[in-house]
Amino acid sequence: MLCRAFSVKFDLCERYGADTLRLYEMFLGPLEQHKPWDTKGIEGTHRFLKKLWRLFTDNGISDEASTKPELKSLHKMIQKMEDDLERYSFNTPVSNFMIFCNELTDLKCNKREILESFAILISPYAPHIAEELWKNLGHDSSITFAKFPKFDASYLVEDNHSYPVSFNGKMRFKIELPATLSKDEIEAEVMAHELSQKWLEGKTPKKVIVVPKKIVNVVI
Repeated sequence: MLCRAFSVKFDLCERYGADTLRLYEMFLGPLEQHKPWDTKGIEGTHRFLKKLWRLFTDNGISDEASTKPELKSLHKMIQKMEDDLERYSFNTPVSNFMIFCNELTDLKCNKREILESFAILISPYAPHIAEELWKNLGHDSSITFAKFPKFDASYLVEDNHSYPVSFNGKMRFKIELPATLSKDEIEAEVMAHELSQKWLEGKTPKKVIVVPKKIVNVVI
């Protein structure tokens, strides 16, 4: 039975590569839990690694400064991975890698700063492809000597917040405001908005309830 299991894994490595098998086995669930062996899902992991490769190779590598959305996506990934590793949760980073790859693909990101960090993050899970990507990024030394990216919470701070503005509990419109505004400043901005004048119909509000970074409710 044991020999057959090794034979199956050898065949899978031959067909998909060791990184695909490693990622798939980690993705199945927590290490301490029993997991049914089913290789049907391995195709999805293989497609992810192909998409990862295209992210690094299709549009070249740019040394331009990373954008705020790119940095936010990166540091969100670093934070999640740090939290998962502290909890010895080794399966959830795989799904986070897939989400991160999709986000960078949507952003058309080819920035060296972001991609180098991604290669380092995924290297414990897919060391072979990570090493090849690291080499393609122009490094002579192994990726195993690279420092793990540090999480910076400042990149996750939102510059603006979209406030739903309600009148007597019914949401009527949304307004985008700086996240740093005080309650009084938020109220002033909302009340000065032309749509507020429409829904007030010339009436003076009895109360304006402002919950910063949440909602605004005008009671008429």
